[in-house]
Parts: sequence; structure tokens; C-alpha cells
Amino acid sequence: MKKTILTTAAVLLAAVGGIAAKQIDIVPRPLFMEVSDSEEFRLSEPLALRVAVSELLPAARIFAGQLERIVSFEPDVVCGKAKKGAVNIVLDRKLAAEEYRVEVSGQRIDLTAGSPRGAFHAMQTLRQIAACCAGEGETVIPALRIEDKPFFAYRGMMLDVARTWVDAPHVKRYIDLLSYHNINKLHLHLSDDEGWRIEIRSHPELTEIGGFRGGDSPVRPIYGKWDEKYGGYYTQEQMRELIAYAAARNIEIIPEIDLPGHSRNIASVHPEIRCNYRPDTVSTCGYDYRSAWCVAREENYALLEDILGEICDLFPSEYVHVGGDEVDMSQWKRCPDCQALMAREGMDDPHRLEDRFMERMSAILRSHGKRTAVWNEAVRTGNLSRDTRVHGWESTRACLDATAKGYPTIVMPGEYFYFDMRQSPEEAGHNWAGIFDARKVYSFDLEGVGFSEEQRRHVAGLQGAFWSELYSAHEPERPDYLDYMLYPRVCALACLAWSGNGDGWVRYYEELRTKHYPRMEAMGIRYRLFPPRLVCRDGVCTVTADDGSEIFYVRDDRPGEEFRYTGPVRTDRPHLFRFFTRRGTGRSPYVADRSYYRT
Repeated sequence: MKKTILTTAAVLLAAVGGIAAKQIDIVPRPLFMEVSDSEEFRLSEPLALRVAVSELLPAARIFAGQLERIVSFEPDVVCGKAKKGAVNIVLDRKLAAEEYRVEVSGQRIDLTAGSPRGAFHAMQTLRQIAACCAGEGETVIPALRIEDKPFFAYRGMMLDVARTWVDAPHVKRYIDLLSYHNINKLHLHLSDDEGWRIEIRSHPELTEIGGFRGGDSPVRPIYGKWDEKYGGYYTQEQMRELIAYAAARNIEIIPEIDLPGHSRNIASVHPEIRCNYRPDTVSTCGYDYRSAWCVAREENYALLEDILGEICDLFPSEYVHVGGDEVDMSQWKRCPDCQALMAREGMDDPHRLEDRFMERMSAILRSHGKRTAVWNEAVRTGNLSRDTRVHGWESTRACLDATAKGYPTIVMPGEYFYFDMRQSPEEAGHNWAGIFDARKVYSFDLEGVGFSEEQRRHVAGLQGAFWSELYSAHEPERPDYLDYMLYPRVCALACLAWSGNGDGWVRYYEELRTKHYPRMEAMGIRYRLFPPRLVCRDGVCTVTADDGSEIFYVRDDRPGEEFRYTGPVRTDRPHLFRFFTRRGTGRSPYVADRSYYRT
């Protein structure tokens, strides 16, 4: 997992001792960077962004808007040949898809990339350089050369919009923030037991009814919205807009319709998809908890053809994720039709029923020119085609198993990459996969957790995940909850997936607090700070924060009163002190991290 950085900030400073060079901070640090003392380039009017081909225009227009916020004028965006005095954006197909070069001289700036995706990265790198070099008068960029490319082609985040509805404007903000961190895949979890979030025009009832729970909806209210009808969904037009918005920012949206389990929502709308037996609903206040599609019911596949056909037509992504996780197979064991199917096919394991179901899903997807992605449970038997992409979530062992079987695997074990987990014992979140912060995320190492050289060849990339069960519960009191849970853990994931962790945590943490924190403040991200440290000696405890943030505290004997921390805490006073670290001012607010110490 570790990757050598060919050039470091030390080399950069050695190359030229000027003020401008010292100000350049690029995150994540590029593979190669060299600054010279040749003539500088001035970003001044008139300035043109010249793209070699029209397919670069959407990203160039976004880039022009970003530059305007830095240099106070908007460059022209034109399609044509490279010229002096311009920022020229060209493609060189000899480079890998996301590989790029930035070359700055006194005459011109050339951004060269292997594809529009690489060109986007080149533009974002130049944006960071311009921000570092901006002055009160003009923005002067030193002569330099950068060469860079990512470690993994797949660098993803999964957002669960099924359990807690996240509307399109918030998803756009999420896309913006991910694109700034070189994340290039957004895996949208669009259906689950609690919600159906994407319009299917041939079956409008899926969203008109299944997009909401509580109130008069047949879908049971859950996750913090008990007394109201709650939910929402994306129309196909809204989703097309999101897809285009993401694509212009080098992010591919990958849809997931979770099958055959996690389907209580659609079963509430179409009860006929369930297995052929009458459930005992006495202990559930009359609510039918059956959550799996009946594998033996042929009519189910016609409905699924309608659904997946529209999903395939709507999303340009190569893969469609069809779930396969946490299927309650006891439903199939009780179903006479499923049991009859097993008998006819000579099956003695209900996992073979899931294989059969997933084979049918793969056939539907293939007929529409798509490939299948699944959760790791779906390949437990190893019977699915090896062109199936596996998302390994349960554990590192599950990822090892999938790669050992030869499946292309997205590595995302919950104990490292599930960002709905708590970051300390006292904070909000789940803890079934562990309690961890950005330091553990950054520490992940393929070789260190047991991947052989052959298995590493089957690792397609890394992905984080945010499951939203607790989001709706915390959102009213903490509108920053999503930011707080994701950042800086996403920063660590992004660095890990782009350039590896060869620098070690100490150096990366220095980069985090001196470069990432100010950048995230400027972007309005309400990120989580690391807890203050308590050091006790001779009966006196001192609380310190090594990131320059202020420290506040609340004592349990004086609830509701908040105090700025100004000195040592004596241990002879038996109180529970709740400490806050705060950073930032004005409209870019900080996030308070709660750390508890009993004295």
C-alpha cells in the first residue's frame, strides 16, 4: 500500500528559495514536482483557457469560475490550438487516463493529460497553485513542472440516501467536496428497507409510495422520524442533472438497487414479490418484516427487468450494483416454492438460490451492456462470473477471500472505511465495526493486512462508506453531522488512494493540520478535530490541543455553562470535564470535538 513520493516539499524548497515556491501546497502531494528560477507566469487579464477538444469545455468552464474567485476576473474559455500567454489544456493519449503534467513558464502554462479525467486533475492542481500564489495585486506562478498520477484508478465513497433522504442540492455539495479530494466514484445506495429513491417511470408507485415512510405510507416509520411522513426521491431528470454535474467534476455515479434482501420497502408496495407463506406478525404489531424477493416466482424477474432496464438506460456507469448482502435466507427455507425449486435443481444450500438470483440479475444487466457489482456475501460460493466486481465490506478477511477467488475487488472493510462509525467512545455513531478516526484510515496497508502480490492485482480500488441510519436522528441538532463524520476521514482515504501512506502518520498529520484544516475552513466544511490531550503530573492535569485550536470545557456540576480553558485542572476536584476544541471564525465555522476526562 505504501508508495514512494519521488519529490517532496524539501526538494521543492531546495530547487528555488523564493517566497512563491514556499507558498505552494498541493494536496495530495504530487508524484513529482520541480520548481526553477526561470521566468514566472502572471495570471492577469486578458487570459484564455484554451482547450484542444470540445469534450474538455465543461471542466474548463468550472475551472474558469474557480480561478475567478482567486484572481478576481473570469478567464475566457475557448476551443483551439495552444498559444503563448494562455493556459493550454491538451490531451496526450500516451499518458494513462488520469495521468497529467503541469508545465509553467514565463510564456504559457501547459496542462497535458491522458484523458478529460486527467485534465480535470491538472486544472485542480493549477487551482491550488494559483490559490497559494495569489497576492493583493496579481497572481504570480513560478516556473515549475509537475508529473502526477493516482495509485488506484477507483477512489470511491458510498452515500446511503435510502435510509435518510439526501436531496439533490446536498448531493451536489457532496460531489463538489469529493472532487476536491480526487475521489472519482460516487456509489449511491438508492434502495433499502426504508426507502426507494429513484423514479422508475414504468412503475411510478415505487417512489410515489415507497419514497416516503410514516404517516399514511405502508412503509414503517423508522430512524428518528416517527411522527411524520418523511422522505423524497430523485426524478430521472434530477438524476441526469446530478450525473452530468458529477461527470464534469470527474466523478462517476454508480447506482445501487439492493437485492434480493433489504427489500422490505418495495415489498410494502408490491407484497406479491415475497415468498409464498403467511408470516407471523403478532410480535411486530402486524407489520410484515419479510425483506427478500422470492427466487422461485418468475413474475418477479419481469418486474426486475423493468426496474434494472431503466436504471441501465439512465446511468452511463459501466457497473450497476445489485446488492447481495445480509439476505435473510430463512424466508426461502420457509417458502414451499423456493424449496421446490431447490429440489428440482438438486440444491442443498440456500446460498445457491442467491447465486441463481444474481445470475439472473447479471443476465439482465449484460443484455443492457452493463457489468454486475455486488457486496462480498454474494460471492461466498465463488460461483458468480469473474467479471463481477465485489465490494468487500464485512472485514479485511472478506476482501482477502474475494481477491483470492480472482474477483476484481473494491476494498472497503468496515473497520477502516465505514465513516458512520464513532471516532471516539464518547462521540455519536455506530461501533459494531470499531471506533476509529482518520489515523486508522490512513494506516490501512494491503500488504500489512495479508494481501499477497497475486491478490493485490485483483484490488480495483478503495472506497469509504457512510450509512445514514443515525443521520436523520442527529441532523436537527447538528446540521454539520455529515461533514463531522466524513472529514478528515475522507482526507485520509483520498491521500491513501491517490498517493499511498509512505510518508507515515506524523508527517501526514502535520500536513492535515497545517494545510487541510485551513483549506476545509475556507470551503465551509465543518470537520472534526482531534481530541485535546490530557497530561497529568503530580496531581495536576494539563489539557492541550496541538492544532492551535482553542479549548473550552463544561463541568458536570455546572450543566449548561461553558468555560474557556485557561489553566491546569486539579485532580482533587471529582468532576467530569467535557472538553471542546474549536477552530475557525465567522461563516466558516469549526466543529467541536467532545473529549471526556474524569478528575
